[in-house]
Amino acid sequence: MNIRRNILLNPGPATTTDTVKMAQVVPDICPREKEFADIMKGLRRDLVKVVHGDDRYTSVLFCGSGTINIDVCLNSLLPAEGSVLVADNGSYSSRGADVCRYYGLPLVDLKLPFDRPIDPAEVERALDENPGVAVVYACHHETGTGVLNPIREIGAVAHAHGCIFVVDTTSSYAMLPIDIAADNVDFLFASAQKGLMSMTGLSFVVGREDMIKASAAYPRRSYYCNLFMQYDCFEKTGEMHFTPPVQTVYATIQAMKEYWAEGETAKFARHRRVFEAIHAGLAELGFKCLIRREHQSGLVVAVRYPDDPRWSFEKVHDYCYERGFTIYPGKVGSAGTFRLCALGAIDAPDIVAFFKVFKEALDAIGAKVVYNG
Repeated sequence: MNIRRNILLNPGPATTTDTVKMAQVVPDICPREKEFADIMKGLRRDLVKVVHGDDRYTSVLFCGSGTINIDVCLNSLLPAEGSVLVADNGSYSSRGADVCRYYGLPLVDLKLPFDRPIDPAEVERALDENPGVAVVYACHHETGTGVLNPIREIGAVAHAHGCIFVVDTTSSYAMLPIDIAADNVDFLFASAQKGLMSMTGLSFVVGREDMIKASAAYPRRSYYCNLFMQYDCFEKTGEMHFTPPVQTVYATIQAMKEYWAEGETAKFARHRRVFEAIHAGLAELGFKCLIRREHQSGLVVAVRYPDDPRWSFEKVHDYCYERGFTIYPGKVGSAGTFRLCALGAIDAPDIVAFFKVFKEALDAIGAKVVYNG
């Protein structure tokens, strides 16, 4: 098949290979067949392996976007007597606080500056002031800004206070080095369409098996999104409790094969090349970043809108989109920003090609890259 290749510079879903796309074209199968259960068993093992987990860790698959993982972890891992501390320095960590409020879970919403990494000392202070906290929640990579948070240090603080540490790695899993034990992480989660460069619809939690078993005694706050119930179903039957996204599972298995073939180090280096190419293109045009370079993850660049009144994100987006390139709006309150992301099956030459089109878009609307302050 002749499939047009689009370059997605949004923070997911990511650009995929044709082999991942075509892996979805398989004979129809009932997902309750042993053959399909065996396929998911292998995928579960590989998901733990990506973050260097040993036999203390397992993975549990869910059907849904990445936000389902936030719901699952926060409603399932909080004991009856305890509260959640959310280290909140961006829109994606804020979503964790929103989930807690929706369920009525006791919450310490630790509001922190969005433009810099979380300070572990602030987390420690909050835990000292709130001895009832049982779960600490943070984002590894704040996708709205591109800020990278020091999860290893935060996890050490959480563990020193006897807390479970849950980390959103949706936009860092399989893109940045993660060692789940060395990084003091008890649970992390992601979805197939980002770092693994697969399709949407499959999400997963990787975490401590003993803690999942212990959570069976915790309050049951959700039927569909209960971590122990889904884990228990996998362990007893090899199946999801409810219907899985069959084609996405096949695509993800192919994406995992391609992950191992490329190799962890080479894949991380490729994402870094793309990130550096993005910065080079922005600098040449005169754009300014929202976040200081030393605080950036190496995956997402949040770019300030220029002050020229002729600038229009919508017009630039549409021009680029018509030519096979997708850019994405920012997610920082009222700040005028857009994002360029180093995710997916792309490399530096794709970014060079993008900036040629991007400059054409600016010229087409007559916009200048100028800043008044």
